[in-house]
Amino acid sequence: MTKPTYTADYKAIEHILLNEYSEGGKQAKSEIMKPAFHDVATMYSVNENGELQGGAVAESLFPGIDEHFTPSENPIVAIAYIDISGTAASARVDTDNLSGYGFTDYFNLLKVNGKWTIVSKIFHGHY
Repeated sequence: MTKPTYTADYKAIEHILLNEYSEGGKQAKSEIMKPAFHDVATMYSVNENGELQGGAVAESLFPGIDEHFTPSENPIVAIAYIDISGTAASARVDTDNLSGYGFTDYFNLLKVNGKWTIVSKIFHGHY
């Protein structure tokens, strides 16, 4: 028995993170990033008072991108890691100069019906 490799899965997740999620942030258009997320995906962070905030990405992330972000010409995006095990994966993406902000995002993804999708995101904003 040979060990499976995840190169095709890695490239599919990389595409979601760079060409959908990060590109949507760069252009400040949630419609570009929406295909990266499952319909029930969530997003959470801790605010400046140390309190948990977030909820459904449809109610928190997408309106925030459309209403509070502006297009960014030169954001720097680095995928720190993508870790895959069968139909589950996690990833870390660091972004600088996105609408003047920096972020560290942690994503959990699942391969649902043969397609990778983000089911949850937690993040830290470097303000």
